[in-house]
Amino acid sequence: MSARYAYLEKQYIGRDYIRICIRLVMAAFCFAAYVYERDRDRTQDLFLVVGFGIIAVSIILLFLIQYKITINNGKLIIDGLWTAKKVVIDLSTIKSVRKDTYSNYLFNNPVYNLHRKGSIRFYSSGKDVVVLTGHDGFEYYIGTQRPNELYLVIKDEMKS
Repeated sequence: MSARYAYLEKQYIGRDYIRICIRLVMAAFCFAAYVYERDRDRTQDLFLVVGFGIIAVSIILLFLIQYKITINNGKLIIDGLWTAKKVVIDLSTIKSVRKDTYSNYLFNNPVYNLHRKGSIRFYSSGKDVVVLTGHDGFEYYIGTQRPNELYLVIKDEMKS
């Protein structure tokens, strides 16, 4: 049975460019320490193992889904990783929708269902977010790689 969604997007944990750069710098440091310590003592093998371990974990994180956004039948569904609670937002209860920047900071931690200051935040990577405001003033910040498409689909689903 094949389900057709109005919108489908998967957010991956390991695809944030800044985090990838941090892990690669740590691996490069391990490899440089391995080369520098090669003629000194027997601890150099540990640097090689840790460097390859960091790269292996980085590759695994590239394919690990943090959350999946689907829009179908007037509902926005955010399904998280493994034991995370599925969040269903009925678009008929949404008063307004807008595109915004998630944060002005360079480093932002990935979050799923973070309740903070009258809002719920879902963010994996990037800088763009679609903000849904409910009739009660409650805001949902949904991080996305395709903000224009998500914005238009939500506007279209709210009309129908």
